[in-house]
Amino acid sequence: MPPDVLTRPDGPDLAYVRTRGRGPGVVFLGGFISDMTGSKAAALEDFCRRRGQAFLRFDYRGHGRSGGTFTDGTIGRWREDALLALDQLTDGPQILVGSSMGGWIMSLLALARPARLCGLVGIAPAPDFTEDLMWEIFDDRTRATLRDAGVVYQNSAYGEAPYPITRTLIEDGRAHLVLRAPIPFQGPVRLVHGMEDKEVPWQVSVALMERLQSRDARLELIKDGEHRLSRPEDIARIAQAIAEISGF
Repeated sequence: MPPDVLTRPDGPDLAYVRTRGRGPGVVFLGGFISDMTGSKAAALEDFCRRRGQAFLRFDYRGHGRSGGTFTDGTIGRWREDALLALDQLTDGPQILVGSSMGGWIMSLLALARPARLCGLVGIAPAPDFTEDLMWEIFDDRTRATLRDAGVVYQNSAYGEAPYPITRTLIEDGRAHLVLRAPIPFQGPVRLVHGMEDKEVPWQVSVALMERLQSRDARLELIKDGEHRLSRPEDIARIAQAIAEISGF
């Protein structure tokens, strides 16, 4: 279905698709340079619709059908987008499903709105990736280019065109790191990560598990799973986690 638009006076409009239904609702948080039309979002939306469960997917600013420019985006601004969507487009308790970068955004929302959330599902979550998986592994030349030019371009494993990494993205990310201190979220947590993931090592999920204070937290490692985790058997695992947290 065509997306609706959430307008606001202080930032770009956000495109979204909302399926109404019973609670707890499910909010899908996409990854870096991804959009809400991806296969995981669509499959999980269909899963929730068949169950009569509320579901929300949306595009961050600079992504998909939302307004704004990608290079103006930062972790902090995408966090703001997700908070706005949670506050304005959902009712009652919600389960956050965070894919890759969405797992970082999910963690930030767990810090900001713990009372609104009844569970977290992470799909190859990538908290702190701008620091640990970008800056820390950049060579001196790349770091110098970022400092001087303000942007570098990285080759993508999922598209032909290189994507931009801005100095602002890196610097802003340092204000939103979540793996350096406990995350006092107490609800159920389910993480799924592929051991063949070349973009986000599965050890990142282990680190996230260690920081989350929930006692009801589980990590499932998929030995032959890659980063996307979009195969039917992967979707089935994620859907099972949603159903388990939902209680129906």
